[in-house]
Amino acid sequence: MSGIPDLAAIEAMDATDPLRAMRDRFILPEGVIYLDGNSLGAASHAVLGELQQAATQEWGHDLIRAWNTAGWFEMPIELGDQLGRLIGAAAGQTVVCDTTSTNIYKVLHAALEMRPGRSAIVAEGDSFPTDLYIAEGVASTRDGVLLRLAGVDAPTIEELIDENVAVVLVNHVNYKSGELRDMAALTRKAHAAGALIIWDLCHTAGALPVELDHAKADFAIGCTYKYLNGGPGAPAFIYAARRHHGEISQPLTGWWGHARPFAFERGYVAGTGIRRFLCGTQPVLSMRALKGALAIWDDVDMPELRKKSVALTELFIQLVEAKCGAYGLTLESTRDATRRGSQVSFLHDHGYQIMRALIERGVIGDFRAPSTIRFGFTPLYVGYKDVWLAVEVLEDILRTNAWQDQRFAVKEAVT
Repeated sequence: MSGIPDLAAIEAMDATDPLRAMRDRFILPEGVIYLDGNSLGAASHAVLGELQQAATQEWGHDLIRAWNTAGWFEMPIELGDQLGRLIGAAAGQTVVCDTTSTNIYKVLHAALEMRPGRSAIVAEGDSFPTDLYIAEGVASTRDGVLLRLAGVDAPTIEELIDENVAVVLVNHVNYKSGELRDMAALTRKAHAAGALIIWDLCHTAGALPVELDHAKADFAIGCTYKYLNGGPGAPAFIYAARRHHGEISQPLTGWWGHARPFAFERGYVAGTGIRRFLCGTQPVLSMRALKGALAIWDDVDMPELRKKSVALTELFIQLVEAKCGAYGLTLESTRDATRRGSQVSFLHDHGYQIMRALIERGVIGDFRAPSTIRFGFTPLYVGYKDVWLAVEVLEDILRTNAWQDQRFAVKEAVT
């Protein structure tokens, strides 16, 4: 175990952490080490304050007047611009609305309309399932459109991109392994073949700096309930590069996307710019929760966030392999920190039982079938001592075979 920092050294790292004060803005249960912010971020005091204001004063007192007095109607655009700063998007190119799945549906259709005569959607075979399910659904509605999958139809996504491809749908960070793709390089590859590209930022936004405009990305989608801490079911977002705004045409033509929503005209006329991706009335209380979540980011230095993220994940890998390496764990994530998001995944034949045992002991990560145990590191509220303590619990569970307790047995399919 030579070279492994001791607890005193790790506590010193926390003491000098520039982001240390951010932890106090979150509500974290006593006795819990939360390493699942890549599934659902923790609640912040600001979020609960926004919900209280929106529910008791705006809805409770102002009633329908709040659409104007509290600015409810403009929140998708205003929050979109606020979020856009975190993903490298200039104002007017991002809108907060609907769900990730719904937004993938809208953007895939828009991209296919922009590339008539092309017949292929390219995606990853190991993508998060909703991306593939929606891509399958979109292809089924359009004659002659086929879905090509990396790892199925060819070993890599790059090999599938040719002159028949209309659009590439790709995750910036793989949800299982945490591997980070080179956004600029793959975007150039797609554009060289005349294709458009959609980046899924669900495991990226709020975890590390993103430069959509700089990379010349066409579209992006993502959720806000993971590293952005917007709350369960928080609305998702869509980014569309300004150069495409005049061509956007998508099939969910609801009244919020109309050029004159309050004219109540019989026929649909699309609005301008990023508003073309709006559909129906948005969930105001969830929007207000997200407003509180995003306010925190005004005080966050993104390069500093990334620096801490790398340090946390490096420390976790180092400690797990040193203390738990003899118990059948295999690193699934890449060792190259420049190609890793803010999570670390290990493989184990009994990963489900191990994760259940960890959760019972207050270390909350998650499991992804068939054998991935996954740990997310949210730099705003995860500290270095958290990493040390989590590995101590993991080591004890493996050393004592505590995971073999019948309480942790697989009783039903894990989804």
